[in-house]
Amino acid sequence: MENRYERLTEELLKINQELTYGQARTWVEGLWEDFEVTRAKSGRSYQGQDTTEQVVLKWIKQYGPYLHQYASKNEKFAHLKNDTHTKH
Repeated sequence: MENRYERLTEELLKINQELTYGQARTWVEGLWEDFEVTRAKSGRSYQGQDTTEQVVLKWIKQYGPYLHQYASKNEKFAHLKNDTHTKH
């Protein structure tokens, strides 16, 4: 699982250089979790980590360049605006 998160984080950092490593990693973990939770709540069967990774990668490619502009009201992501760590 760690390898998957790391690959996705590195992909996001290639696409959006405004994010710090910590921000990118949080986005990856959040997108992963949101996809799996939403799929489970809808009653769909679990398709495995490969499917989740493909969906998160698609989202990263589509939305990744803009994630640093996202102003979330969701407390899970609110701290990202104040992340002062060095950019990757």
